Amino acid sequence: MNLSYASFPVVKAKTTSTEVVANADTEDSSTFYSPAAKAAEKSQGLALVFFFLLGALAGHRWYLGSPWVWNVFFILTLGGLGIWALVDLIGIIAGTYTPAQGRYKKSFF
Repeated sequence: MNLSYASFPVVKAKTTSTEVVANADTEDSSTFYSPAAKAAEKSQGLALVFFFLLGALAGHRWYLGSPWVWNVFFILTLGGLGIWALVDLIGIIAGTYTPAQGRYKKSFF
C-alpha cells in the first residue's frame, strides 16, 4: 500500500532494464538533475560582477549563499581589511568558492 500523494496526477510508466541502460548512454548527465537542482545553479560571472559592484556590502557572498552571520562579519570588518575580499575574488575566478547549495553553471555567465 502506497501512502504518498502528489498534488497532480502521476502516471508511472514501466521500463525494462535495457531501456534504462540505453537512455543512460544517449542522454548527458545533466538531464538527471531535478528542476530544483537546475535552478540552484549560480553564475560564476554574475558572482564576479556582484563582487565588483556590491563587494563592500558582500553582494557576492549573499548571492552564493554564504551564512548571513559571516556576510555581516565581512561587512563590519571591511572584507577582513581587504584580505578576505582578495581571497573571495581569487576563489570566484578559480571556481573554488562554490555556491553553498547547488553549483556553478557550465558557462561563465
